Amino acid sequence: MDFLAKLASDFIGLFQKGGEVFVSLVSGIVPLLIVLMTAVNALVALIGHERIEGVGRYAARPGILPTIVRYTVLPFLAVFFLTNPMAYTMGRFLPERVKPAFYDAAVSFVHPPLGLFPHVNPGELFVWAGIAKGITDLKLNVGDLAVRYFLVGFVVIFIRGLVTEWITKAMMGRRAAAESAKA
Repeated sequence: MDFLAKLASDFIGLFQKGGEVFVSLVSGIVPLLIVLMTAVNALVALIGHERIEGVGRYAARPGILPTIVRYTVLPFLAVFFLTNPMAYTMGRFLPERVKPAFYDAAVSFVHPPLGLFPHVNPGELFVWAGIAKGITDLKLNVGDLAVRYFLVGFVVIFIRGLVTEWITKAMMGRRAAAESAKA
C-alpha cells in the first residue's frame, strides 16, 4: 500500500514541478522577451525599417566585406545589444538564402563574449564561472582567457557562417533542381 501511495505522490509531484517551471518561465523569460521584442520593434520604427533592411541588404551582398559584416559584425551587435535568445531576430532583415548561416553564426557567439560581457547570456554564466575558477586555481589571468575566448569566437562564427552558407546554397540548389525536374 505504501508503494502505491508513494507512486501516486511522485506522479503528482512530477506535474507540480512542471507547474513550478512553467510559472518561472511565465514570470521570468516570457515578460523579458516581450519587453525586448517591444524595444527592438520601437528601435526599428525609430531608425526606420528601410534603413535597417538596407543594412541587411548590404550584408547580404556578395563580396568579402559584406560577408565579414554578415558573419562577424552583425552577430556581435545582435548578441551584444539583444542578448540570447532575442539576438536571432536580427536575421529577419536578411534574405532567406543567408538566414540559416546568420543564425548559425549568432547562436555560436552567445558563449564567447561571456567573460567580457556577462549580460549577453546570463543563463549560461555558470559555464564561464566554472572555466574562470579553474583558471584562477592555476593562478592564470582570467582576463587574458576572456579576450582570447572572445577573439576565437569571431573566427569560429565567421567560419561557421561561411560553411553554413555553402551548405544552404547546395541544399537550395538541389531543391530547385528537383522542382524543375518535376515541372
